[in-house]
Amino acid sequence: MPSANFFEIAVGARGSKLSQAQVWEVHQELLKHHPHVKFKPTWITTMGDKDKKTSLRDLDKTDFFTREVDQLQLKGEFRISIHSAKDLPEPLAPGLKIIALTKGVDPSDVLIYNQELSPNAIIATSSHRREQNLREWKKGLRFADIRGTIEERLAILDRGEVDGVVMAEAALIRLGLMNRKRMPIPGDTAPMQGRLAVIALSTDHEMQQLFRCLNV
Repeated sequence: MPSANFFEIAVGARGSKLSQAQVWEVHQELLKHHPHVKFKPTWITTMGDKDKKTSLRDLDKTDFFTREVDQLQLKGEFRISIHSAKDLPEPLAPGLKIIALTKGVDPSDVLIYNQELSPNAIIATSSHRREQNLREWKKGLRFADIRGTIEERLAILDRGEVDGVVMAEAALIRLGLMNRKRMPIPGDTAPMQGRLAVIALSTDHEMQQLFRCLNV
């Protein structure tokens, strides 16, 4: 039987394996401070998940990956939502507020590859910043745009359609893919990469108080 102090929180997030891993990471961190809290997740497919053709290179900080989650949260479908902090729109949808930012994990970018890269290897990335960092690191590389989940991106590499794929080390850590052959990419990374954001209604002071312990 659950404890008398048992407290369940409805949570919204994208349904990808990475997003689900992020939700449970936040839950595990919260349990260290509030051991009787349980998450009840709702997994949501957003426009960004459905649309695999639109390039991310010029989208900037939009709600491409959060819009449907935001709309349901504002309707009261769940108390909090959890996202990669680097993927949040700026500004947030009116009525929503970041109530916690986790310490997170390794914020670096990495280049994943299966075989040694040739001088004119084709590297897949959806980021101008990452592409520029690689161009400065090694001349002659060619680049291809890429979309999809972490698993879909790795499948493109494993099929030999590209020679390397760039992604966040944090994604590999959270998905247990640390066995992949990779190297760190020099240069700057996206602000807040590796950290997770907890979002609540700006009027939800109970959630703000509860999750304050996760801020570092």
